[in-house]
Amino acid sequence: MSQQDLLSKVVQALDGSGCPYMLTGSFASSMQGEPRLSHDIDMVVDLSAKTLPALLKRFPSPEFYLDEQSVREAISARTMFSLLQVSEGDKVDFWLLTDDPFDIARFARRRSELALGLKLFVSSPEDTILMKLRWAKLSGGSEKHLYDALRVYEVQFGTLDMNYLSHWLEALALQDHWTQLLQKAAPG
Repeated sequence: MSQQDLLSKVVQALDGSGCPYMLTGSFASSMQGEPRLSHDIDMVVDLSAKTLPALLKRFPSPEFYLDEQSVREAISARTMFSLLQVSEGDKVDFWLLTDDPFDIARFARRRSELALGLKLFVSSPEDTILMKLRWAKLSGGSEKHLYDALRVYEVQFGTLDMNYLSHWLEALALQDHWTQLLQKAAPG
């Protein structure tokens, strides 16, 4: 099963269980900026214990590894859990939606898009940039995350909501990383 097939299966499972979600991370930045290989698929989900059984049923062992106890703990703590497609080793990281104001704002701004032959919900380009800058900051300056943010900025330049970006760059204390991005940028 390819990563695209896995993504399709995950989207169908989330849609089928009524679980709101959005694609984020490197898959989103590849769609909105410059395509690159990714080791995993990142999804933000608003999963509850009520919708969990439908999700577990869609990913049976031995084809998939999805630990029910880990998922329940992630739901309770609003953290993350992973799904592993065993034979290929492809992974989906599910990040539970939290009550953090930025998390709520970016989830509310997700967009329905047709991509990779799928209709799915994807992080907005502004939020993809902000999260890539946030991950760069948290990882001590990851060039990979900075480059992903840069390429989304350059490709999406004329359509970005700069007021929204400015607000969250300040609120998330990402101005230094933003300055680095702007120094390297060649938008358009």
